[in-house]
Amino acid sequence: MDENPTILLADNIELFLEIEKTIMQRTSVKILTAYDGNEALELARQHRPNIVILDLNLPELDGAECCHAIKQDPSLHDTAVMLVASGGRPQDQDRCRNAGCDEILLKPINRTEFLKKVEKKLRLPLRRKRYQAEIKVQYGENDASSLIGYSIDISSGGFFIKTEKPLEVSESLALRFSLTSHVKEIICSANVAWVNSPQKQVKLDWPPGMGVQFVDISLGELHAIRNFIESNLLEPSW
Repeated sequence: MDENPTILLADNIELFLEIEKTIMQRTSVKILTAYDGNEALELARQHRPNIVILDLNLPELDGAECCHAIKQDPSLHDTAVMLVASGGRPQDQDRCRNAGCDEILLKPINRTEFLKKVEKKLRLPLRRKRYQAEIKVQYGENDASSLIGYSIDISSGGFFIKTEKPLEVSESLALRFSLTSHVKEIICSANVAWVNSPQKQVKLDWPPGMGVQFVDISLGELHAIRNFIESNLLEPSW
């Protein structure tokens, strides 16, 4: 497998493309984007990506038709194709299977499942680069102002909050934080991805706390986090 694989993402809704790029953000992966099926097919023929991820309801040429065309092309038929369909429409999932796709991803996209399926096809781990940053965070299971902690890092996918009383893995929480004093406060939900508890530390060189993944975060807020990282020239934490 190429050390610097290429992934093609095709969706006509920019928010989904940004979420997908955020989920798999890795410096050694080249990401191409398309907004309709014809453009996706042309990019696939030009660049021979390792994985093509298509929304089922693309304009011009829909995801199922584009997938079928890729699988019928002798130079592309071994390309891994994932189709993204609505979780509440079984008939859409049938269209994906009939098109010959390798995997079906269901909306709303689950970050962990999405990453695992892409890693499996690439046969390498996809890690989001994290940056050192101490940010005041208000959080709670139901009320984002009930508890206060500080992050030690941040990425476009989440951060690690220092706390002696972390929540349980997979637990949901509400977040409220400001990146700078003159930028609008970010309010979103999150899930606890992993815990470094005082009683059982997974990472001995890290303080007690919990790693959280952002959920239901807007496109504007994703851009704000990226701009914060770039404008402050933050140092990577790995």
